[in-house]
Amino acid sequence: MTGVLIDIDWPAPANVIAGSTTRGAADHDLPPDMRFLHQVHGATVVTSARVRESATALDADAVTGSEPGDCCAVRTADCLPVLFCGKGGERIGAAHAGWRGLAAGVLENTVAAMSGPAGDLLAWLGPAISQANFEVGEEVRAAFLGHDPAAGRHFLENPRGRWQADLYGLARQRLNACGVEAIYGGGWCTYADEARFYSYRRAADSGRMVSFVALK
Repeated sequence: MTGVLIDIDWPAPANVIAGSTTRGAADHDLPPDMRFLHQVHGATVVTSARVRESATALDADAVTGSEPGDCCAVRTADCLPVLFCGKGGERIGAAHAGWRGLAAGVLENTVAAMSGPAGDLLAWLGPAISQANFEVGEEVRAAFLGHDPAAGRHFLENPRGRWQADLYGLARQRLNACGVEAIYGGGWCTYADEARFYSYRRAADSGRMVSFVALK
């Protein structure tokens, strides 16, 4: 994808197309008839077929697909979008992973819902807020340490006695723990890069970026 879509830098099969928008994207930059979730910062995963069949947006934060024409998409503006595909091009997925979803297991649930060896998956981490700009309280850190004490290395204490959280690092840790090793992307900051990205923390009434993966 080119123009106002970010190139997805992963070795996906030819039948998998993916993209992530920036501030300048218009509807015509996206696949036609794209349907979205009603994202609730949870860990529920639904299928692309259910999304298409529902008259209203489903309460969920991840979607998977396995049929030609399936498209999985999430919207974000500081939270982390994670795209998935099988190395053989037989399955795809997309997850909306803010800190609440990450802590609740949205990535693990998405991997499990894709019904195959986790080691055969590719994952791509899209634009999200960086550690330098993501200040959180002790309750956020505790939510991750309660699951895995090793998550502590992804939090840096700041002079205000609070914590700078690394969403990218936390996501990689959770993906590795459930068997996903081929992880790409990361390194953006939606808060700092105002020219390219929307940021909820910078402006709560901002727009949203769309990250999607589809099967031809």
